[in-house]
Amino acid sequence: MIRQYELVERVKAYDPGADGALLDKAYVYAMKMHGSQTRANGDPYFSHPLEVAGILTELRLDAASIVTALLHDTVEDTPATLEDIGKQFGPEIMRLVDGVTKLTRLELQSEQSKQAENFRKLVVAMSEDIRVLLVKLADRMHNMRTLHFIPKEEKRKRIARETLDIYAPLADRIGLARVKDELQGLAFAELQPEAYESINLRLAQLREQGEGTVDGIIAGLGRHMKEAGINARISGREKSPYSIWSKMQKKDIAFEQLSDIMAFRVQVDTVEQCYQALGVIHSHYRVVPGRFKDYISTPKPNGYRSIHTGVLGPSGGRVEIQIRTPDMQQVAEMGVAAHWAYKQGGDESERMHDGRQYRWLRQLLEIVENAQRPEEFLEHTKLELFQDQVFCFTPKGDLISLPHGATPLDFAYAVHSQIGDTFVGARVNGRLVPMRTALKNGDQVEISTSKNSTPKPEWERIVVTGKARARIRRFIRNQQRTEYIQLGRKMLDGVFKAEGNYEVSEKILEPVVRHFNIGSVEDLVVSVGSGNISAKEVFHTAFPAHISAEQQQALADQKVIALKQNRPARPANGKGNPIPIKGLISGLAVHYARCCHPIPGDRIVGLVTTGKGVTIHTIDCETLSNYADEPERWLDVAWDNADAGEPVAGRVHIFLVNSPGSLGALSTVVGKNGGNISNLKIISRGADFFEMLIDIDVHDIRHLNNIIAALRATPVVNMVERARTG
Repeated sequence: MIRQYELVERVKAYDPGADGALLDKAYVYAMKMHGSQTRANGDPYFSHPLEVAGILTELRLDAASIVTALLHDTVEDTPATLEDIGKQFGPEIMRLVDGVTKLTRLELQSEQSKQAENFRKLVVAMSEDIRVLLVKLADRMHNMRTLHFIPKEEKRKRIARETLDIYAPLADRIGLARVKDELQGLAFAELQPEAYESINLRLAQLREQGEGTVDGIIAGLGRHMKEAGINARISGREKSPYSIWSKMQKKDIAFEQLSDIMAFRVQVDTVEQCYQALGVIHSHYRVVPGRFKDYISTPKPNGYRSIHTGVLGPSGGRVEIQIRTPDMQQVAEMGVAAHWAYKQGGDESERMHDGRQYRWLRQLLEIVENAQRPEEFLEHTKLELFQDQVFCFTPKGDLISLPHGATPLDFAYAVHSQIGDTFVGARVNGRLVPMRTALKNGDQVEISTSKNSTPKPEWERIVVTGKARARIRRFIRNQQRTEYIQLGRKMLDGVFKAEGNYEVSEKILEPVVRHFNIGSVEDLVVSVGSGNISAKEVFHTAFPAHISAEQQQALADQKVIALKQNRPARPANGKGNPIPIKGLISGLAVHYARCCHPIPGDRIVGLVTTGKGVTIHTIDCETLSNYADEPERWLDVAWDNADAGEPVAGRVHIFLVNSPGSLGALSTVVGKNGGNISNLKIISRGADFFEMLIDIDVHDIRHLNNIIAALRATPVVNMVERARTG
C-alpha cells in the first residue's frame, strides 16, 4: 500500500500548493472508518480507496479529487455519514463524495434498468463536476485490476461487460487513452480469454520477427527529420489486443491482414513543424490512399489533436505515423486531466460547469431530458459513445462532428433540435440528396426547414445519433399521448353512457387507477386510447356488479359455442384473454384492413361492421379514431398460432435507383428471402429514383423485417420501410 507521506509527496510533486494537511486528514479518517474490513482477496479494504487515489495522482488531479478518492466508499460501507464528511472536509468534497456514493449504490443492482439509471445519474453528475467521472473511472480501474478475485463468473462477466460498454467509451470521450486501453484490455481478458491469449501470442511473435524492421523505421524517420532541420523525437507503439480484436471483428479480416498493428509517433516542437514533418514523410515514403487524417485542424470531440498518415515502409508493409507536439501528446494521454483547472484555483461556478465545454456531454444531457425510460436513455447514449466520427461543415464553415453513417437529418439535429424538428430537405456539397444519404468527411451540409414541418415516426429509422432519436421519440410520444387522451376519453364516454348513462369522472376512475397500478387517471385514459386496456374493462372495474343485457346474451352465446367446441367459455366482462382470430363466432367474416396491412406479430384490434363481419386493424391504425364514439364495435382479438403459417400481404415503401435492372434486382432479393410480390404501385418517378409501394406476401412480422433488412443491403435500394397507409 502507498504510505501516507508517499501520497502527499506524489501530489506535492505536481501541485506544490496542495493542502497536505487535508490529504493527511483524509488518509487517517478513511483508514479509521474502514477499520478491519477486507476485500475479496483478503487485503485490507482501505487498500482500495488508497489505490484509487494513487491512480488519480498519475493523472495529476487536484487535492480535492484525491481526498474524494480516499473517502468515496466511507458513506456506503462504514458508519460515516455525508454530514460527517461535510463537517470534516467541507461542502466541495461532500458534494463529490455524494455524487460517487449515489452511483455506487445504484451500481450494486444488476438489472438493466438499474444499470441504465446508474449511467443516467453519472451523466448528470459529471455534467456538474467532471471530477465525479474521473474518480469513478479510477475506482472502476482498480476494481477491474482485482476482478479475478471475485469467485462468481457471472458477476465478473457482468462487471467486465459494463466496463466495456460504458466506462471505457467514457474514458475515451474525455481523452484518457491510457485508462481506456487498460479498461478494455482487462474486460477483454475476462470476456474473451482465448482470443486475448491468442492475440498476445501473435503480438509476441511479431515483436521477435520485426524487431530490426521497427528499429530501422525509427532510425530512417529520425535521419529524414534531422536532414530537414526538424528537432523530432521518434517512438513506436503497439496496437492494444482489444483494438486488434475489434478491428478484426468489424472488418472481418485475419490478423495478418491488419496494416496498423505498429504505429510510429513523431513528436515535434510546434504546430508548423507538424506539417513540415508531414511533408518530409510524404516526400520519402509512398502514401497509402485514404489513410491521411488531420486532427489538428479538426480535433476529435475529446480534444485529441494529431496528424495521422499511412505510408509504405522500407519493406513494402503499411505503416501508420502520428505527428504531434508535446502538448498534443499530453492531451492524447491524459485528456481532460491534461488541462485541469482545479489545482490553479479559479471561480467555483466555472469549475462546477467545466464538463459542459464538451459538445458530446451536452448532447448526452439533452438525451437525459428527452428519454422516457432509463433503458431508452442507455440505448441512445450507447449510440453516441460507440461510433467513430465524421466531420462535416455548415454553410458558414462551422464544424459538426457526427458518427459514421450519420444522415443530413442527424446533422440538422446536431446543429439545433429545432432545426431537426422542422427539417424538410438538405443539400450536400450543393446537391439535393435523399434524407437517408450517409455523410462523409468534409461534406458541407445545408439544411432546409419549414415551420409547418414536424418529426415523423419513420424518421426514427433514418437517424443514427442518440440525440436525434431521443428527440424524435419524445415528439412522437407526446403527440401520440395527446391523441390517445382524446380517443380514450371518447371511448370511455361512449361505453359509460351505453351501459347506463353514467358520467365519467376522476372520482370514479381513481379506484380503477389503483386496480391497474397505473400512475394517474390521465395515464389510464392513455392506456384506453392506445388499446392496452379496453373501455369496457375500465367500466366493469369501476362498477363490478353491473351486468348489462347485452353481456348476459353474449355470455349465453359463448356458453353455446363452448359446448359445441368442447372448451370453457371466455368471460364476457372483457377481463379474459383476447379472442384468437380463428376463434371468432362461426360465420363472421374476417377481413384485414387495407389502411394498415396488419400481419401476424402486430398488435391488433377487431372492428365489427354490420353486414361485413370483423375487420382487423393494427392497434395504432389512424382509421380507428373514426370509431372512437362506437366502442361497442371494438373487439379485443389476437393472432392464432396458425395465422403465422398463412401468407399475408405486408406493404413496404421503397425508393429504388432509376437504372436498368434495378426492379429485377429488387424482386430477386424478395424471392430469395421467401417473399412474393403481390402488388406494385409507382407513386412517383424522378431522374434518380422511383418511389413505390409494394405488397409482399409474408408469414409474419419477423419475415417482413428480414426482407426489409435484405432490401436495405441491396445497392439499388436507396430507402425502404414498412408502409402503414396507402
